[in-house]
Amino acid sequence: MPEMEKTVVLAYSGGLDTSVAIRWLKDTYGYQVVALSLDLGETTDAATLRTKALAIGAKAVVIEDAKAEFAAEFLKPALWANALYQKEYPLATALARPLIAKHLVATARQYGAQAVAHGCTGKGNDQVRFDVAVASLAPDLAVVAPVREWAWTRAQEIAYAEVHGIPVPATLENPYSVDANLWGRSVEGGVLEDPWVEPPAACYAWTTGPDDWPEAAEEITISFAAGVPVQLNGQTMTLHALIAAVGELAGRHGVGRLDLLEDRLVGIKSREVYEAPAAVTLIAAHRAAEALTLPKDLLQHKAGIEDVLAQAVYNGLWYSPLTRALLAYLEETQKSVEAEVRLRLHAGQATVIGRRSDCSLYRSDLATYGEGDAFDATAAVGFIKIWGLPMKAVATAHGR
Repeated sequence: MPEMEKTVVLAYSGGLDTSVAIRWLKDTYGYQVVALSLDLGETTDAATLRTKALAIGAKAVVIEDAKAEFAAEFLKPALWANALYQKEYPLATALARPLIAKHLVATARQYGAQAVAHGCTGKGNDQVRFDVAVASLAPDLAVVAPVREWAWTRAQEIAYAEVHGIPVPATLENPYSVDANLWGRSVEGGVLEDPWVEPPAACYAWTTGPDDWPEAAEEITISFAAGVPVQLNGQTMTLHALIAAVGELAGRHGVGRLDLLEDRLVGIKSREVYEAPAAVTLIAAHRAAEALTLPKDLLQHKAGIEDVLAQAVYNGLWYSPLTRALLAYLEETQKSVEAEVRLRLHAGQATVIGRRSDCSLYRSDLATYGEGDAFDATAAVGFIKIWGLPMKAVATAHGR
């Protein structure tokens, strides 16, 4: 009786790792490979991607436009949280992985696959995100990680591709590993592995450098409804289209370049270069909208929740009970975040220069030092006396 055909669904990007993985999975384990590629905003040519995967040896290629789903289910709550890992990284790659894992599982069910595969290394964060997400959604599926298993250097990987006639974008002269989606673009490898070396201009694709910044500043207005950006310069747009449009405008002014020393989940430090013009701009705008519409105690408590969510996302725990609870909390905080925020894009910065809201907690009659001041200054004496009473008691007890 012939052995039953084994099928694996590979998260396929068309880059070096996953292109080589198609051939390796067939030769090493005898898998029939279904290549799955999601369009999350990286502007990859679908026809070229499909032709390439089939030429390398994929049994089938599944390409899905998931930009709207990505924006609604992952980027929206991340924006609610102003989510920045270690206060700087907007989590673009980390947010994409659980969505890709979700589609890997769905495609595996469709094709009757016994396993799913990804192109992550054994020292990166993404292996954790994929493996844990798949285990959370489909614990019966095996997870194969070719790059983690073969442990080649990038030079060896490129050589393997050349021997087997596999076209790949990476070369020894251009060894960068790139991942991109609506929320940002990451670049690593090559000379970037030396944290003393300035990132070469060739690293960047979405943002301009200082020599190419427009001389004139550009102002934009972003309108929020329940914490979600719904209009750009008065034009109503879908969330994924608005993110893309903001990214293009901000990138033209050099907004969103990040050069970070990042603490990976696996215990090492890594030099990472990111371009995140949309994320940086929208988080700045969203913070301004919240500052205008949320009370002090909620803002203070929410800041801690934001850090916990960013850590959970970075650590691959999107489908955990913790993350579900955090997202429910965040959604509740956004009900009154209805505001317009005006920003100036110029010289690599997105600067908030105005905000207004029908839900504003700012009252000019209380804040003003001019005519119309409604603040009762005479009440301050009693307030200060009661507020400072514990400190006075301490000083008295300690003999000060």
